[in-house]
Amino acid sequence: MATEATTPETPEMTPKASKIVKLDQPRIPVPARHNGRWSGYRHLLWARILELKREPEVIFWVFIFPLLLAAGLGIAFRNKPADVTSVVVIEGAGAQKTLAMLQNSADRSSSDKRESTKSSTIRATVLDRNAALNAFHVGKYDLAIEANPDGSYTYYYDPARPESVLSRAEIDAALQSAAGRKDTLPTSTQSSSEPGSRYIDFLIPGLLGMNLMNSGMWGVGFALVEMRQRKLLKRFVATPMRRSDFLLALTSSRLVLMVIEVGLLLGFGVLVFHMRVQGSILSVIFLGMLGAVTFGGVGLLTACRAQKIESVSGLINLVMMPMWIFSGVFFSYDKFPAMAHPFIRALPLTALNDALRATIIEGATLGSQSGRLLVLAVWGGVSFVLALRWFRWT
Repeated sequence: MATEATTPETPEMTPKASKIVKLDQPRIPVPARHNGRWSGYRHLLWARILELKREPEVIFWVFIFPLLLAAGLGIAFRNKPADVTSVVVIEGAGAQKTLAMLQNSADRSSSDKRESTKSSTIRATVLDRNAALNAFHVGKYDLAIEANPDGSYTYYYDPARPESVLSRAEIDAALQSAAGRKDTLPTSTQSSSEPGSRYIDFLIPGLLGMNLMNSGMWGVGFALVEMRQRKLLKRFVATPMRRSDFLLALTSSRLVLMVIEVGLLLGFGVLVFHMRVQGSILSVIFLGMLGAVTFGGVGLLTACRAQKIESVSGLINLVMMPMWIFSGVFFSYDKFPAMAHPFIRALPLTALNDALRATIIEGATLGSQSGRLLVLAVWGGVSFVLALRWFRWT
């Protein structure tokens, strides 16, 4: 019987699978990315803001230190009762009588004001002549009194000490009143210590202006020289970056800190010392922005060629020292001679402090302060142009 033999199929005998060949599709050209005119400036500004996170000391010097300074000075110069007049009576025949007259006059004055006798502003002590005069000369007493045999009095006072001059007038009025002198002209007094007239109201705008100057000068000038020392500016030269964009980003980066500075100081004054902001908050912010940019430009000009941290530190202190003294941060520049006032008002910190005080205390508008705004704009604009011209990368 015949059998049918079958053989397995070999791979050569299987039909080949058909291959699908995909033709390359034509590529659509991607248009080149064109950055706008201010793209480089935006990237530089954002990079500078991110760098501030690596500087924790900025938080203390820019935010905490001004608050501590305001708190310390506000407490030291707070509204308080009148200072006690400390006098010494030279021991002699009429010393005890003089002491009694001063005490009676003080008691009468306190009862007229409906106050306790413990709040008397006169404190008198009897000492022998040498001890009394020595204590007066070293400042332990404001005034020394000597009763003469004929019933008159001799006052020893120092005309260079304001408290000594005031004590002389007060003690003379007290003794004359105790001796029976009558005031022929009726008068009345009324105290006033409303917010706006206190020292803290004068101080807060000055501290705000000083802090904007410090942060602008040090934050820009110090950072620029540090980048120059670390050879970072050499790397920037190789990039398609405009010099003006770099310097402008470095200057305007202080605006971010400015908003926090203004809010912290003004909020601290309002909450702690019950300070009143009479003007517009937007006007205050605008003045802060203008001040930050102005001192950023001055900082750029100061550090545009400095090579070392020591050099720029000396230059910045040299520029800021006159403004610390003359621009009315802690006291009014009206105390200086009148012939110096035009030069003082031409300083940028003076213009900023005057504008801030006029806005915060008096409620003045920006339009009424065009002269001060012009001073700030000229200082900032001229400084930035000169820094752009003289700046070098290495």
